[in-house]
Formats: sequence, structure tokens, C-alpha cells
Amino acid sequence: MTDTVDTATRSRMMAAVGGKNTRPEMTLRRALHADRFRFRLHDRRLPGSPDLVLPRYRSAIFVHGCFWHQHKGCRFATQPKDRSDFWSAKFDANAARDARKEEALHQAGWKVAIVWECAMRKGRFEKTLMELERWLRFPSVRFETLPQE
Repeated sequence: MTDTVDTATRSRMMAAVGGKNTRPEMTLRRALHADRFRFRLHDRRLPGSPDLVLPRYRSAIFVHGCFWHQHKGCRFATQPKDRSDFWSAKFDANAARDARKEEALHQAGWKVAIVWECAMRKGRFEKTLMELERWLRFPSVRFETLPQE
């Protein structure tokens, strides 16, 4: 499938994709704040500067885009056909960096949750939020979001 825009426009569009304050992240922040959870944003003192840091619960939350972090089994985790070597290397590097950040946080004694973009979509958000709040309140509970069907 050919691209619908020229190379310069596509490059400009991809460069504009931000890593902070994304729509899924903002949605989660509003919901947690409404439920009286207080957090810090992008705390650079922690490995990987997690999207949300809840010091009271010693928990860090990352909100990952399914495309950029290649959520396994998710229909939104597509791989571009053009420049497949570049994209493969990029996605592999993202996954390796994510694993390093998560391991460093675990080593420092933090609980880590990954909230996937697909889990923030309509129809799944309430369940995701409920599971995340349960994970925060009860240390023995494991948090995991599954790919969208």
C-alpha cells in the first residue's frame, strides 16, 4: 500500500508524535485524579521517567502506544511495509529500552504497570481503571492489560 502523503509531509507528521501528555495518558490521569489518587508526572529521578509515579503506593505507571511499543497480539500493533529493516530495528530498540526501564524500577523496589493504548478505548477503559486501582491498593495483585479483541 502506498503512502497518501509525500515523504517530507510524512516525516513532519511522524516527528510531531509526542511522548508525553498523549490522549490515553491524559484520560488515565483524569480518571485516577477523580478517584483521589495523587501522582507525579514524568519523574526524571526514576529510571525511564514513568508517565505516572504514585510515591504513596511506590508504583510507576507507563502508558504505552500499541504501535510504538508493539503490543503483542494487538490489532493496532501493525508494522509498516516500507523500510521494514528500519522499523524492525526501531521496535526492537523500544522493547529493549522498555525492559531495561522496567527492570531498573523493579530493582529499586517499585511496582510497575504498563497500560496499553488499546485498553484505554471505549468499552475497555472502565475495566482497566478498576484493575489498575485494585493493583495500586493491594500489593499482591498483578496488573496486566490484554490486547483488544
